[in-house]
Amino acid sequence: MAAAANQHQRPEPPPLLLLHGVPSFSLFFLPFLQTKYTILDPFANPPDPSFPTLSKSARMLCFGPKPVTSEDLDRYPSIEYVLGTSAGISHFDLGACRRRGIRVTSAGDAYSDDVADYAVGLAIDVLRRASAADRFVRAGSWPVQNEYTLGSKVSEKRVGIVGLGSIGSRVAKRFEAFGCSIAYNSRKKKPHVSYTYYTNVKNLASNVDVLIVCCALTNETRRIINKNVMTALGKTGVIVNVGRGALIDEKELVELLVRGEIGGAGLDVFENEPHVPESLLTLDNVVLSPHKAALTPDSFAALEKLVCSNLEAFFSNQPLMAEVELD
Repeated sequence: MAAAANQHQRPEPPPLLLLHGVPSFSLFFLPFLQTKYTILDPFANPPDPSFPTLSKSARMLCFGPKPVTSEDLDRYPSIEYVLGTSAGISHFDLGACRRRGIRVTSAGDAYSDDVADYAVGLAIDVLRRASAADRFVRAGSWPVQNEYTLGSKVSEKRVGIVGLGSIGSRVAKRFEAFGCSIAYNSRKKKPHVSYTYYTNVKNLASNVDVLIVCCALTNETRRIINKNVMTALGKTGVIVNVGRGALIDEKELVELLVRGEIGGAGLDVFENEPHVPESLLTLDNVVLSPHKAALTPDSFAALEKLVCSNLEAFFSNQPLMAEVELD
């Protein structure tokens, strides 16, 4: 009888996964997740009539770049875990998560190699004027103009890194291969790093040729690269930003570039994306990119592995990877 009863028991329904905004590059592994979880999408069109009821009991929230606010969490009272698909965590309310005891993970190292590669690429492009040279040739200027502004060597440059974390440390390693000297600024000095440490970003800028900005955006780091820092970098200095647009005082950056008080800039991020200051579009010493430093098939594969591993770990009460410290 017991065996017969067991045969008629309904299988346990798949866990609920609340999808709060799909990343701009889309969750290419979403079809796989749909085979293992019940996906709840508050932005589905047409709306799912079961969403209001089911979302109240969902324990897991997966999100892209859309902000997660305290009000969002109020709407989903059972959420225990917020799974992020980006390296940055400035677009959700960590304080609200901490107060509610909600665990948070980011993309961790999934993008780090690709962003580091891109940062170095932007620096090389600005210094050697590769994109400017491409435009020069395509415009038909080579046969008719004798003069072309020369670029600067990359080797043996003094490179300063703002934020020596997962990405910053990889940037440093790559520049070391060029024979560059490395200095950095971070929240605190890294105990096992031989690079020169500066507690003040302005002092760092005063002593380098290239300034790579790759720290997290927080209240403390917003516009950390201000006019004084950029002026300290000087007329031959180059700024590369692969962090967040708001890390730099963009208005001041544009004015200094237009006046020739900074040597150049490589920018993958902007303060008001996707809008880029018009003055930057005509400057040959500026390389612009549409916030794609992190996005490659390789980083997508790494993200898929991390997301799937963390989902399985959460629902089986195992440790999470790339968990954000909320204390």
